[in-house]
Amino acid sequence: MNIQRSKTIVKFLFLFPFATSVMFFAPPSVRFLIGLIPMDKCSLESVEMLTSGNSADASLDLWSRNDVQTCTSWKAPIIWEGMFNPSHYDQIHRNKGSSVALTVFAVGRYLDAYLEDFLSSSEQHFMSSLPVSYYVFTDTPEKVPNIKLAPNRHLKLIRVERHTRWQDISMMRMKAISDVIESDIRHHATHVFCFDVDQVFTGRFGPEALGDSVALLHAHYYHLPKMLFTYDRNLKSKAFMKTGDFYYHAAVFGGSWRNVKALTEACYRSILADKENEVEALWHDESHLNRYFWLHKPSRVLSPEYCWDTSIGYRRDIQVYRLLWAPKDYYNLRTS
Repeated sequence: MNIQRSKTIVKFLFLFPFATSVMFFAPPSVRFLIGLIPMDKCSLESVEMLTSGNSADASLDLWSRNDVQTCTSWKAPIIWEGMFNPSHYDQIHRNKGSSVALTVFAVGRYLDAYLEDFLSSSEQHFMSSLPVSYYVFTDTPEKVPNIKLAPNRHLKLIRVERHTRWQDISMMRMKAISDVIESDIRHHATHVFCFDVDQVFTGRFGPEALGDSVALLHAHYYHLPKMLFTYDRNLKSKAFMKTGDFYYHAAVFGGSWRNVKALTEACYRSILADKENEVEALWHDESHLNRYFWLHKPSRVLSPEYCWDTSIGYRRDIQVYRLLWAPKDYYNLRTS
């Protein structure tokens, strides 16, 4: 067992820097070639075989996109441009009385750098056919910009403490979301979406994204082989994973309020247990989120259209940008 464990550690130490180099430092030509690596294909013979539990999905065209994977091995849809009729999903969810709570954290310099653009662009593109309540978590509520909201859209401010260590930030985020779902959101919204603030909406992000449990394919990983996924390989961490289905991005996740509450509570407990054992997961809350979705399969997966990084360059399979990573200046943002 010790020999096998040593081999696993050596393999990870070799692959981790290679994977991160491919993700963030590879030249455009290499990233273009990565985009040519084929994805698996949906093996379902009929859309009726989906297990998403969403009646609107009966209209999905799983075979309209032969260039990408449109369903998972557990029969959940993966949502891409060209698969769905936007007005159909708008109408279905209006008739069902769906409503959405959007949570976002804008702490420290992240508020000044990103929040106004995030909220303004959300007003243009996020769930425009449905009632939306914004829950902005911040350490400086008085600095939140005054954004003109459309009818049936509201904004609530929740004051949170500012932390400097990522493990504490991750714990605070997960616990704060869980707490506000229990105290407020569950009384007013059917669904919850949780976002990082350093992003800008650029296209429709509509009810086709709603489901009981929603995960997002990470833009830098969806064409890579699983052996290069940077799961947490530390056996001492509650986020430990030897393998998985996909690599998910923690910048966007959602679902019914019950399922998001269960996810955030589970991730909080895992991060807390790691802290007590003096362990820190490789990618913090994202590592724990990937572990959770490995054990509790999402009922819906969003393609990287729903959170794209333009530094990757051209990808033929990305036909629309719905949400874009904003330019990052981590040194100035994370220094006091």
